[in-house]
Amino acid sequence: MDDSTNGAGRSIDIELGGQEVITIDLDNLDPSPDDVLDLLKEGQCRVSVWARLAGEYWRRGYLSAAERIAHSAIESLTANGNTAHSPPIYALLANIQIALAQKAPKLILPDAREDKLTGVRSKEEYYRDAAQYLNAGERAAAEGGEGVGGTLAFLTRGIQQLATRSMDDAMRSFEGVLAEKPTNTVALLGKARILYARRNYPQALKLFQQVLQLNPSCVPDPRIGIGLCLWAMDHKAKAKAAWQRSLEVNPSEWAAQLLLGLESINASKAGNQTEEERAQALLSGTKYIEKAFNANQKSAAAANALCELFLRKNNLKRALKLAERTVQFADTLAVLTEGNLRAARALHAEGSIKEATKYYTTATEGQPKHILGAIGMAQMQMLNDEVAAAIHTLDTLIQPPNPQRSLEATVMLASLRAHPRPGVSSADVAQEKLKARELFDRVTKAIELDDARVNGHANGSNRTTSALNDDMEMHVEIARLWQEDNVERTVKAFRDASRVSAATGQVDPRLLNNLGALQHMEGNLNEGRTMYEEALTKAATLIADDGEAMSTSMLYNLARVYEDSGEHAIAKEAYGKLLSRHPEYVDAKIRQAQMLVNIGQPNDAHELLKQALATQNTNLNLRAFYTSFLLQHNVKGAKDFVFATLKDHERHDVYSLCAAGWILYTQSRDSRDPNPKMVEERKRNFQRAVEAYHKALQLDPLCAVAAQGLAIAVAEDALGTLSGQLPVSAADDAQRRLKNSREALDVFAKIRETLSDGSVYVNMGHCYYARDEFDRAIESYETASVKFYHGQNIPVLMCLCRSWYAKATKEQTSMAMNTALKYAQTALHIQPSDKAIMYNIAMIQQKTAELMFALGPAKRTLKDLEWAIAQANHAQRIFGSLAADTSPFLPYSVELADQRRKYGESMLRRADEHLTAQREFEAEAQARLEAARQKRQEEKDRQEALERVKMEELRVQAEKLAEERRIAREQALEWTREVQMESDEEKERKSKRSSKKVKVEAESGDEGVATPSEPKKRRKGKLKRLGDQGGEENNEQLFSDEEVESKPAKKRGAKKRVVRDEEDQEATGGPRKKQFKSKEYISDTDEEEMS
Repeated sequence: MDDSTNGAGRSIDIELGGQEVITIDLDNLDPSPDDVLDLLKEGQCRVSVWARLAGEYWRRGYLSAAERIAHSAIESLTANGNTAHSPPIYALLANIQIALAQKAPKLILPDAREDKLTGVRSKEEYYRDAAQYLNAGERAAAEGGEGVGGTLAFLTRGIQQLATRSMDDAMRSFEGVLAEKPTNTVALLGKARILYARRNYPQALKLFQQVLQLNPSCVPDPRIGIGLCLWAMDHKAKAKAAWQRSLEVNPSEWAAQLLLGLESINASKAGNQTEEERAQALLSGTKYIEKAFNANQKSAAAANALCELFLRKNNLKRALKLAERTVQFADTLAVLTEGNLRAARALHAEGSIKEATKYYTTATEGQPKHILGAIGMAQMQMLNDEVAAAIHTLDTLIQPPNPQRSLEATVMLASLRAHPRPGVSSADVAQEKLKARELFDRVTKAIELDDARVNGHANGSNRTTSALNDDMEMHVEIARLWQEDNVERTVKAFRDASRVSAATGQVDPRLLNNLGALQHMEGNLNEGRTMYEEALTKAATLIADDGEAMSTSMLYNLARVYEDSGEHAIAKEAYGKLLSRHPEYVDAKIRQAQMLVNIGQPNDAHELLKQALATQNTNLNLRAFYTSFLLQHNVKGAKDFVFATLKDHERHDVYSLCAAGWILYTQSRDSRDPNPKMVEERKRNFQRAVEAYHKALQLDPLCAVAAQGLAIAVAEDALGTLSGQLPVSAADDAQRRLKNSREALDVFAKIRETLSDGSVYVNMGHCYYARDEFDRAIESYETASVKFYHGQNIPVLMCLCRSWYAKATKEQTSMAMNTALKYAQTALHIQPSDKAIMYNIAMIQQKTAELMFALGPAKRTLKDLEWAIAQANHAQRIFGSLAADTSPFLPYSVELADQRRKYGESMLRRADEHLTAQREFEAEAQARLEAARQKRQEEKDRQEALERVKMEELRVQAEKLAEERRIAREQALEWTREVQMESDEEKERKSKRSSKKVKVEAESGDEGVATPSEPKKRRKGKLKRLGDQGGEENNEQLFSDEEVESKPAKKRGAKKRVVRDEEDQEATGGPRKKQFKSKEYISDTDEEEMS
């Protein structure tokens, strides 16, 4: 029987038995293929007819019908013996299985809560059936002798390999087709998808564009792939245009709607838009995504996008259903991870921690470096009290290999490291603290860089850095990390937190209180007071419970700053107000007790402390303060109280351990009982003291008090010679003492870096003193006294006294001894009733006299000696008074005082002898000095007499020379007159002006006459009118001999000086005529030579 298809219309003609032809209208197919199947079997149609009808049913969405037709075709062909023609039908069946797999779940969650799938097959089953059909087709082709190749077989195999992510095999299949048919659109599309998956976006774009040129109405639409490639290449506007065009061409396709929805939602996050524009973009994106999901509810990508929207709306039930849909239908790892994360987030939000942990675990196992997955997993681990695991999760995320840059994860990890955890040693806690600081520094630098970029007019601030910069808790945590080591950074962090808090409209009073405390501790009392008062004002505006809780500590801080400012009355009032509101506020009672101690009322303070202990006996801070109080007033009571604290309350209290160590050590050191039993007890107490200090250091490795106690034990060799052990030899003892003091100094130097306290410098001074380095000891004591105790600490003053005394004794200098006496007198002025200081003063005064007596007369003065003797006499009176004291408890030995008095008496018996010797020495020295002075005076007088004689000789010579020059000058003047009278010019002038006479007189004076040879040089002389007097004989010499000898007569130049007679000047009355002298003046040197 034959069959044919009508190419002109949408129909197929099936011929039955050569007599009847039945036409099947392809546009009006019955959804049930039973009738068609009967016709096809009866007509024994060709393979192409079977495939055409099955394909038409598939195109209309009747996949089950198409599959029935294909199976019937295989049966018919097998029955007719035409198995060799069945490969196309097998290929059709394989493609149908692949199409069914696209809408099948990848996996089926057995414990799904909202999206339960029952009676459905998974993708793997469909892919397996497709592979079986392809293999069957290849076998049928091989049996029929037609070969296993062919375009259809390659294309189907490539599609199946692409669906199962066998990219390399799929690429070979598609390239095999393209090698024969370069314009095959299916192969081009398959190859383009593979290139896109490999991130070769330019080549993939070219292939998608080629498909669009070959078939503009191709389904699936290549415009989707074009847009994806453009988006990946950062051409987002072009990508959006491609998707919009795809939606215009295929309005019912879901892919373009999903992509446009995601693009709109991303656009709504841009910071350069108004709120209205962002809201509009979000609304548009939401509509697109909803349409896409409605068009294909089996799409994992659409379900994933819609799930995020429901999570934002807090619609957890629908969000969980969509997340489960995403997990079950996802065919890529990225989408699967997103589905697991959103399911975990929904379950986390509703409080299902166990189920949320399961989904987070699945997500992080698939992608260990996924930022949201790691953060969510860390949150679950924290809720499950697995902080170490949370730290490991976040640390793995941001550390190599492939470190992820996530500021949120970095902040979270820093916060976890900043908080101590149970079971972590103190050293590890310190290390974790350093790592937390480093992580926070990384975050703050990123924020600063982003701020700098914004200030540089870049495109807006990064949302992450902006959100972190406005995270008040982060700034508070940074402040806590630095509060013990860097006040400046702590203040900056608190101020940043205050800025964030102020942006909300109400500054958190706790931040102001913390800033005030920092300023208070730095000594800025006014600033601290202002902030405390502002914090109290802010706290008063809060609700009753919160405001009261905050104002309590703030009022206490304010009272403390009043106390430190010296405003004790206001401080007392503040403490009283605080106790009236909270009678059991222990810290306020402690400060009241301290104020009573400061004003000299220890009994009242004691009563107040006992009242506090009666109600809060277990308060360790109160017990610590009471211990300190007892140490100052009742050491025995302090010992009992400290050991009661350690025994009955807290055996690991560091303060009590240090106090116990100090008490045991001090009592053992002060014990001098030679009884062997007591010596053994002393040694045992030294050991107990060292053990107490050591235990305190184990509990707190940074405890400077315990470290200092151990260093003191090392310096004093508490477990050796100090506890009664005899040294091998004196040299060995000295060597051991030097070694111990050196080791102790190393410890004290480290303590000094962390503990700013005068005791550290005092102990360093002790070590230097033990090493006989008195200058360095004095330097350390001076630092402690001036910097920490303001020169009012008596023990430190006495240490300075002792060091200067030792220096004076070693160097035999009275100046150092006087300095030692000055420090002792200062201490006595502070505490006049201290007899130990009086004893030391007497000792120094007596030693001063002894030192003076030991010095030779040349090294002392009578004044110093008399002063030293006066001091020794004063010391005698002190020693006499001390030796006569009958008090039961004295800080010195009466016998020693009496011995020093007797020694002073014997020493002072030689005082007159020393005074006489000193007077004689100084008299002799004075006599020698006077003789030397007289000799120098005589020599001076002799030199002055010689000088006077010499000066007289010079005067006589000068007078003689002056006389000779006068005579020479007169002769020169005479010669000058003769020359002038003989000149023709003078004769002519005299004949014409007989009534006038010119008298020229050369004198020694201030005016000079310019000569032709020296037109600009003034001469030392005057030309005077020669009158009746005839000339001045007392004038000084006017000319030199050299001028007369060397200069010939010359005519005058243009500028000459003419001197007229005064009478002629008065007679003429009109302008005077110029007169010229024809002769040059001659130097007076010739006159001297002639004479």
